[in-house]
Amino acid sequence: MKAIVYEETGDPSVLKLVDRPVPEPGRGEVLVRVAVSGVNPTDWKGRRQWPLPAGWQTPGQDGAGVIEAVGEGVDQILIGDRVWLWEAAWQRPWGTAAEYTVVPVRQAVRLGSADFDLGACLGIPFLTAHRCLTAGEYMPTKLHAGALSDHVVLVQGGAGAVGNAAIQLARWADACVITTVSSPEKAQFAAAAGASFVINYREQDVVEEVRKIAPDGVHTIVEVSAARNAATDVQLLRPGGAVCVYADDGGAEVTLPIRPLMVPNARWQFVLVYTEPAAAKARAVTDVAAAVAQGGVRVGGEVGLPLHHYPLADTAAAHQAVEDSVVGKVLITTSAQ
Repeated sequence: MKAIVYEETGDPSVLKLVDRPVPEPGRGEVLVRVAVSGVNPTDWKGRRQWPLPAGWQTPGQDGAGVIEAVGEGVDQILIGDRVWLWEAAWQRPWGTAAEYTVVPVRQAVRLGSADFDLGACLGIPFLTAHRCLTAGEYMPTKLHAGALSDHVVLVQGGAGAVGNAAIQLARWADACVITTVSSPEKAQFAAAAGASFVINYREQDVVEEVRKIAPDGVHTIVEVSAARNAATDVQLLRPGGAVCVYADDGGAEVTLPIRPLMVPNARWQFVLVYTEPAAAKARAVTDVAAAVAQGGVRVGGEVGLPLHHYPLADTAAAHQAVEDSVVGKVLITTSAQ
């Protein structure tokens, strides 16, 4: 099979297209013929920084394809299922940037009739968004239609992949969603995703505009840039509100005022899917799968998430696009669909 492999950390040039034997699924695992692999920021960050315990790594946490074989202890009825994959390469050498990969069976989720492009976009972005929407003390632990009907959510940076996922999931759960963007083009993307209100932070006062919509403040803030937005976030939380931070601003630090956050019993929750509690992650997988089955989430330009496709041989260019912060979702076509 064809696979992308790197044997040293570094820039995209370390990614090589190689021939490898098709892996055998071990106990509790499934072999998946990957149709589409999704590229996330953690893929290039891992390529630059994370150690290689096996001496090599195939990148790609997310993907979608068809189960072709199962390991010991896994029901053979799963063979032939169309599935979406999450966290495939976390502390494992087999990622999704290959024609085949192996994952624990719990990390291969039935996709039903939804297309592979959607499946490859779900994983890390949607699980991250789910955690951000459920980690607050007064937020529900599960999402479903109506779960957020009396909640106001602020998504800082609504044109990114996680921002788009947060908007879609929150709207599926019937929240009032406010989002911030930096340009008219990104405003169109956020509106297409389903945001109730879109604020251009370069042209408008975010605190003033949010307070017009939610005089009592917001329940949860999905935060992409805590260092830049902390002072704004502090002013917008309602009592018991939470700021859920899922990006690190390139290692920036945040200074918070104690008293203005103490009085409302505010929470700052930091979010990394890979290390979040297992029970929370399992709930997220179940809820995201339900949203897909109900048609509550989609991908593509019509819902504010343009798709950028690359062939497997051009994985280095795909990584570079994500590293350069391309707007939309980068996908790698790994095998015939």
